[in-house]
Amino acid sequence: MFVLELTYTAPLDAVDAVLPAHVAWLDEQYARGVFLASGRKNPRDGGVIIAVAEDRARIEEITAGDPFVTAGVCAYRVTEFAATKTAPALEPYRETPG
Repeated sequence: MFVLELTYTAPLDAVDAVLPAHVAWLDEQYARGVFLASGRKNPRDGGVIIAVAEDRARIEEITAGDPFVTAGVCAYRVTEFAATKTAPALEPYRETPG
């Protein structure tokens, strides 16, 4: 499992100009089962996404395709973690402590 932290690197008007494409990209990742939750940070200087994928390389490939990244309006910080405890709805993503 991964925590993806987005930090805006451009003014909000530049971010908002790309927002519709970013939202469409988010929808694609949800449809593929990669993203579990997402939203804006408060204050609005970026966002957070909870994601699942086979490995970090795949997550980095996915985030590189974000319209925010291709437009140069955000940077990602990727944190991988083992979800050893979850809410019942996320049970399929739990990992056994090792």
